[in-house]
Amino acid sequence: MGSADSKLNFRKAVIQLTTKTQPVEATDDAFWDQFWADTATSVQDVFALVPAAEIRAVREESPSNLATLCYKAVEKLVQGAESGCHSEKEKQIVLNCSRLLTRVLPYIFEDPDWRGFFWSTVPGAGRGGGEDDDENARPLAESLLLAIADLLFCPDFTVQSHRRSTVDSAEDVHSLDSCEYIWEAGVGFAHSPQPNYIHDTNRTELLKLLLTCFSEAMYLPPAPDSGSTNPWVQFFCSTENRHALPLFTSLLNTVCAYDPVGYGIPYNHLLFSDYREPLVEEAAQVLIVTLDHDSATSTSPTIDGTTTGTAMDDIDPPGPENLFVNYLSRIHREEDFQFILKGTARLLSNPLLQTYLPNSTKKIQFHQELLVLFWKLCDFNKKFLFFVLKSSDVLDILVPILYFLNDARADQSRVGLMHIGVFILLLLSGERNFGVRLNKPYSVRVPMDIPVFTGTHADLLIVVFHKIITSGHQRLQPLFDCLLTIIVNVSPYLKSLSMVAANKLLHLLEAFSTTWFLFSASQNHHLAFFLLEVFNNIIQYQFDGNSNLVYAIIRKRNVFHQLANLPTDPPAIHKALQRRRRAPEPLSRTGSQEGASMEGSRPAAPAEPGTLKTSLVATPGIDKLTEKSQVSEDGTLRSLEPAPQQGPADGGPTEEEPSPAWREQRRPSSASASGQWSPTSEWVLSWKSKLPLQTIMRLLQVLVPQVEKICIDKGLTDESEILRFLQHGTLVGLLPVPHPILIRKYQANSGTAMWFRTYMWGVIYLRNVDPPVWYDTDVKLFEIQRV
Repeated sequence: MGSADSKLNFRKAVIQLTTKTQPVEATDDAFWDQFWADTATSVQDVFALVPAAEIRAVREESPSNLATLCYKAVEKLVQGAESGCHSEKEKQIVLNCSRLLTRVLPYIFEDPDWRGFFWSTVPGAGRGGGEDDDENARPLAESLLLAIADLLFCPDFTVQSHRRSTVDSAEDVHSLDSCEYIWEAGVGFAHSPQPNYIHDTNRTELLKLLLTCFSEAMYLPPAPDSGSTNPWVQFFCSTENRHALPLFTSLLNTVCAYDPVGYGIPYNHLLFSDYREPLVEEAAQVLIVTLDHDSATSTSPTIDGTTTGTAMDDIDPPGPENLFVNYLSRIHREEDFQFILKGTARLLSNPLLQTYLPNSTKKIQFHQELLVLFWKLCDFNKKFLFFVLKSSDVLDILVPILYFLNDARADQSRVGLMHIGVFILLLLSGERNFGVRLNKPYSVRVPMDIPVFTGTHADLLIVVFHKIITSGHQRLQPLFDCLLTIIVNVSPYLKSLSMVAANKLLHLLEAFSTTWFLFSASQNHHLAFFLLEVFNNIIQYQFDGNSNLVYAIIRKRNVFHQLANLPTDPPAIHKALQRRRRAPEPLSRTGSQEGASMEGSRPAAPAEPGTLKTSLVATPGIDKLTEKSQVSEDGTLRSLEPAPQQGPADGGPTEEEPSPAWREQRRPSSASASGQWSPTSEWVLSWKSKLPLQTIMRLLQVLVPQVEKICIDKGLTDESEILRFLQHGTLVGLLPVPHPILIRKYQANSGTAMWFRTYMWGVIYLRNVDPPVWYDTDVKLFEIQRV
């Protein structure tokens, strides 16, 4: 039968379904088979031939027919899984049912009255085969999920058959050990099966259905208690699913082994269509959804360092119920970590390769999913985090993240990407090794719209952060605290900043210490505190190599004097706030010499008007996001979290502000979320007295006269002579006793878990356009907005 006939017959069946007012019996196979038995329709056809309005009409007007359609489609998948899908006809039926369910499920989820439908049992669908099996019948959702899992390891359908001859009866589905059929070599599996286009496309279709099952989460509004687990994910990742381990491994290995370059030959992707990429994308999306697990509210496995012969650690206690989270947290072999890290870095760097040889490699689009996956790996598996930081390989993750941050800074539709990039860097910056690694010289010249500089990866990070703060859009302001916290965390380890980076840091302090900026919102002074902390750390712990920064501080000494003499009387405060009406945005480029941008770079562009984006929940303030620790002499960390009621003494971010103040934008607003907020003399005095200026004032007191003397004596206007003097100078014995190093480490919290959930589903919603699985359905987790 031709494809046109097949589409016509399928469309006729849909029309019959929507026009029937009487229930059709489940036993009426002649009627139901029209939907899957005689048709060969692609998933795109199914979406075109089953319009949303008709699904909703059946749901409202003949609910029993919609229920029977779902039940029969699941039954066909269960039968296919039982029989092993040997004939072409069976395979076709499974694919057709899979496409139909992918189309219909979102309309079941969007109606609260239907939400329990898949979790109810259907008469006659018992777990065993007996007649009286109804009382322990499985809910429809469980039958569906188990069938999908079985079908993902179905020989000659989604995996290579291991049988030699066709005469042998096909492998028995029930005795089949799916661990021998893992899709790709990598973690815990050494054999890489022959690539097979048909198997890949079948896997992709089934994973799309699985993702659609999990997407019920999109139809529930974001709840503050994000402990609510997704029942679909919970069941699928439980011991009920005998394929949990091989499937987790297959998904992870498929993603990490993927090489979009086309097996090393440039431009290869122009000759061959890459059927692997859709599978890799789908695998990455399923993986991050199954790993949606709030580690703040659950017990995460303790890692005791024992290693065994298996890919997963044998640990006690058993860790999270969710087996995917459990397996992820127990990977421990060096070669597995190497495989995951190399694969992630290769894929994240892919968009950067484009800029050397345009179009030479296929440009992947799933970098946001990869960043979520990388976050989960670091968050759930501390051994992986330490492995990443053990060598300079971490820089292969850092550079792409900085590239994405810089590229997306002007684009309103990519705020989520900015957040996840910054969250990952915040997590990494809590570890000493990250700061140490940043001293590696930066020689890769990825074309980026930033000033040219010669220096280290630390310089790159500071230059990009400065660019985000001074030329990003308004909605990035809540990230400023995080950006500066990252710089504070790494500052004690930075051996030698370039002149470009040193000037950028001082420009930020200039911008953040103007009186009107300090007085115009209740939290703005924190930014000045963070920057002073950076300067203090470098002067106290890395003075020797940092003559560029010391020179920049001396040149801009008036900024520090102005801070020390900050006016606190009401008239001065009032006057400062009046000034803003005439003043431009504080963070203009003035005062920061913007050198020429790198060759071959394109300016960061705003979103095209009309671009779709999804809304995000607010992120927690930096005080909720991080926990203060002090670095002891031996390098170990001691938590410094203040007892309740006691704010930290350093005048840095305190716990006292209500969280709505966090959401209020940093731009001066006379009325904040908590009612009228206006600065008072007492308020200014309360933190002015804590400004950590002693070290810098002492440095200026000692060095400024010496530098001035050189200039007078030698009639110098030349920096190099002064820099040479500063390089050989020392302040040993002249500075105050070094303060202990304070690190603000990321701590898991349910606010971030909820943010990740909304971000991840928003990405999945927007990226699935062909077919548009969720488009125009009534999602509740986020709003769809146009830029």
